[in-house]
Amino acid sequence: MKSFTVGKNDAGQRLDRFIAKCAPVLPSSLLQKYLRTKHFRVNGKHVPADTRLREGDTVAMYIEDRFFIRGRDMDDHQKITAPKLDILYEDENIILVNKEPGVLCHSDGGWSYTTLIARIQAYLRIKGEWDPEKENAFAPALCNRIDRNTGGIVIAAKTAEALRIMDDMIKDRRIGKYYLCIVLGRPKPQSGTLEDYLFKDAAKNRVYVRKSPEKGARTAVTRYRTLASKGSLSLVECELITGRTHQIRAQMAAAGWPLLGDGKYGQLRKSQQYGDETGQALWSYKCVFDFQGQGGALSYLEGKTVRARNIPFVEKYFPDATV
Repeated sequence: MKSFTVGKNDAGQRLDRFIAKCAPVLPSSLLQKYLRTKHFRVNGKHVPADTRLREGDTVAMYIEDRFFIRGRDMDDHQKITAPKLDILYEDENIILVNKEPGVLCHSDGGWSYTTLIARIQAYLRIKGEWDPEKENAFAPALCNRIDRNTGGIVIAAKTAEALRIMDDMIKDRRIGKYYLCIVLGRPKPQSGTLEDYLFKDAAKNRVYVRKSPEKGARTAVTRYRTLASKGSLSLVECELITGRTHQIRAQMAAAGWPLLGDGKYGQLRKSQQYGDETGQALWSYKCVFDFQGQGGALSYLEGKTVRARNIPFVEKYFPDATV
């Protein structure tokens, strides 16, 4: 038997989800069986699986010790001694970093030293802001993700409360997300709104643009504004109104202005004449917090704008552009 005291970061979770995080190698089928056969108690009482835990509650788990093994990632965090991060903003609740292209936000499978979340967690552990040995279930987590070969701003939450608020604000579209990209061609008109339907083929990791609704397709809306043009290239700012997979890449290509260096949706042969581009010229460069009075503990961020710096393709092709 092991006993856990519910901390601030654990409060508000369902009992079954709390157990699953505290005992990560306990099979879900066995967890449900143990819940039915009353192997868990909260403050000495048997309670339903959907009971919301409160700070200070004591959860007793009458199961074998082998189910509490956390896995190799907890030990491996200790081995990251100098995490590489470009930090744009940080406070006691959140951290915004400028992810470089080629870095995965999360691993494709298992735990990896090279992911952004591993670096952030290691950084916070080294700073003393997160101790995985003292947390029952919570670990710092990413609030948004961007593609592996896209650079730019990623938000991470240091606390469970901050994670819940940021998740809600992103869901309610109260965080403005702006991207810079270089496209082949000159958009006409120079600014406007792209409204389409995107159908995702998960097996091919590709989306297809549709002009009318169809089963499985989701609306995609992107506002764009041309900032500068030079020859056959244009620097464009895109604001995501919706946040679909590969939205900017697919919509811009479908409109006739594929992204420079985009081998999936673009014209890679034309891109290659500009150099050794190895990924799409796309960067999440600006976040605007517009909580509209719903930010709760993060309300101090209302109206704040965070910008990325040193965007390689802007410096290379449009060094004089104002962004």
